[in-house]
Amino acid sequence: MAHMTSPAPTVGFDLDMTLIDSRPGIRACYLALSERTGTYVDADLAVTRLGPPLSEELVNWFPPEEVESVADLYRELYPATAIAPTLAMPGAREAVAAVRRAGGRAIVVTAKFEPNAKLHLEHLGIEPDAVIGGLWAEQKAEALREYGAEVYVGDHLGDVRGARAAGALSVAVATGPCGEPELRAAGADVVLADLTAFPQWFEGYLGDRPQQQEAGGSGS
Repeated sequence: MAHMTSPAPTVGFDLDMTLIDSRPGIRACYLALSERTGTYVDADLAVTRLGPPLSEELVNWFPPEEVESVADLYRELYPATAIAPTLAMPGAREAVAAVRRAGGRAIVVTAKFEPNAKLHLEHLGIEPDAVIGGLWAEQKAEALREYGAEVYVGDHLGDVRGARAAGALSVAVATGPCGEPELRAAGADVVLADLTAFPQWFEGYLGDRPQQQEAGGSGS
């Protein structure tokens, strides 16, 4: 038989530059990393290209053989340097609340180191149903499928690819490094200026969506 659960969908959200503006925190962490290692990192440049895994940024500043150990140091420095300066993006709390209010589940799927992702959300008082870290681009489809996510919201072309790989509706917000034309060209189904537009869009989406009892997905 079909599940006796709410017909409202599970919605996945990216973290950096979707739910949180982590640029001030990540900049502070890179400055601390430079101080500890004696290696210059252009922190202002690094925070303009958030989204991909940490190693893809570190390889610009450190020899390949050092990237793994430097990444470990970065993650060690992160809680003390990056959490406090980081802010919620406009509309982030309201977007998650809109999903929960409709009876759906809100999950966060991010490339960020999962313990640090959870620290951000706890600090900002954003309470998703699950947080899955360490997944980038098409890898995000693993978690989206596991949790039966019908929609994935992100700011990066990698988020669009992840949504499409999972067969989820790709909702993009133009609050990160990728502009609206670029996001649309990558295959985003919906592009919003920012998350403040999400609750109204989501209400319309629920109204247009066939009222079906979900048989797919796990994680419940």
